[in-house]
Amino acid sequence: MPTYLLVQRGEPTTLQPSPAQMEALFARHNAWKEKFKDKLVDFGGRLGGGAVVRHDSVTDGPHVEAKELIGGYMLITAANLDEAIAITRECTGVTDTGSYVEVREITVGGCADSPE
Repeated sequence: MPTYLLVQRGEPTTLQPSPAQMEALFARHNAWKEKFKDKLVDFGGRLGGGAVVRHDSVTDGPHVEAKELIGGYMLITAANLDEAIAITRECTGVTDTGSYVEVREITVGGCADSPE
C-alpha cells in the first residue's frame, strides 16, 4: 500500500488561540487520529530549526521569509491518492482556517538508490 507524506502548512499569524480554542482543536485532532489510526505510519510532529545544505555550503535555516510556514508532517498509508486526500480532508490542518496540508506520495527509489 502506498505511503503519503502530509506536510502541514499555514500562513504566518500573530493571532493566538485561547486555551478553550486550543482544547477544542486538540480534541478534534485526537478524534481524527483515532478514526484513522490504522492509516498512520508515523505521526511525525512539529518541525524545529535546522540547516540549509548546498553543494558548497551549510547555512542556518530554514528561514521564515516565505508566505507560508511548514508546521509539521505525518506519514499515512492509503490505497491511492484519492483515499489519501479523503483522509487528509478531515485533518484539523485542513478543517481549521489559515492552514492546509500538502499530500505527496513517497515513491520507492530516489537519490539514495542512485548509482554514484
